[in-house]
Amino acid sequence: MLIRTILLFLCALPLAALASEKRLAEADFPTRLEVGGEELVMRNASILEYLFVDVYSAALLTPPEQLLDNPILPGQPLHLELYYYRDIDRDDVIKAAWVALGRQYDEATLADIRPKVDALHATFTDISAGDRYALTLDADHALSLKYNNEEIFRSEDPELARTYVGIWLKENGLSDGLRERLTASR
Repeated sequence: MLIRTILLFLCALPLAALASEKRLAEADFPTRLEVGGEELVMRNASILEYLFVDVYSAALLTPPEQLLDNPILPGQPLHLELYYYRDIDRDDVIKAAWVALGRQYDEATLADIRPKVDALHATFTDISAGDRYALTLDADHALSLKYNNEEIFRSEDPELARTYVGIWLKENGLSDGLRERLTASR
């Protein structure tokens, strides 16, 4: 019985990989993008699953020579794009962001950044399957937030930019597994 279970599991692995490839193809992430005159290239893309359900795919674009162990370096632009497979209430997105930030920062830091993050969150709407959000940091770490390719928020505050992108790209964020896949060296 154990051998049969193991064989079934091994046979299912290629099917899971194929399903992931199809999901990423559905997301149709850009492979190249120009930010402030600098070319960014797709570094990695991955799927966030919750309770065996695909929630969204994420893609990270950076300059091609940038090391990925810490992609939020001052002076380095980046682009993080999310493509959603499920409907999600805006309040759930905001709650998840604050949970991640609460794991990453102490109370004093959160109190300082809260008004800026609240201003960003005020632009959120409910998410429908097929929607996408994109966070782009230029070389000065000015932040552009786009929802379905329309800019809905802009900030020149590098602290806010690094803090918010860190929800996905710093330890103890929304998903360390997703972060590790996005920042993996190939």
